[in-house]
Amino acid sequence: MAITTQERKEALAAAAEQELKGLEARGVRMAGNAFSPVVLVKGELNDAERSGDPLLSGADGTALRAALGAIGWEPQDLCVLAAVAGSGDEAVAGGLTAGELLPVDLFREALEALDPEAVILLDDAAADLLRETYADALAIVEDFDTAMLKPGLIAPVLGRRVLALDGFEAALSQPAEKQRMWAYLKQMLPLGAPY
Repeated sequence: MAITTQERKEALAAAAEQELKGLEARGVRMAGNAFSPVVLVKGELNDAERSGDPLLSGADGTALRAALGAIGWEPQDLCVLAAVAGSGDEAVAGGLTAGELLPVDLFREALEALDPEAVILLDDAAADLLRETYADALAIVEDFDTAMLKPGLIAPVLGRRVLALDGFEAALSQPAEKQRMWAYLKQMLPLGAPY
């Protein structure tokens, strides 16, 4: 029996949706387009996000959407992943409580499920978690500062480009810091289509 292209696409989308729902049930907090080529990782949530508002629904999300749009990412090209747990299903969360840093294996599973071409780490907590999770891949990066995810440097991690920012949300209130973040983000242009 032949399977049509449409049936195959629907099956792949259903499988991806099921995988993401399973991650959310285990406490992984995500928002946006799961098929996005860029994933923003936020480790230091603001008060509104901690109390249940969607990730990047405040001024930081507005600024990031504008900045990424200015360098060529489409508005739908935005997915955010929290480095800390949300409220998952207690039956499957494995004792993980809301606000707790995600275990490295769960964080890695979530990032690999999203499978972006680029990852932007919005704060030090996100950079620390990625550094610990992908220590093996970062160990082969020749430049020490790049391997340590120094802010502003793009690190190659398993075929992905990773850019660390050291406190995007906090930088919004300081013009000089805001300009520094903009300079860092301008390096993360979308790649052209491979066809």
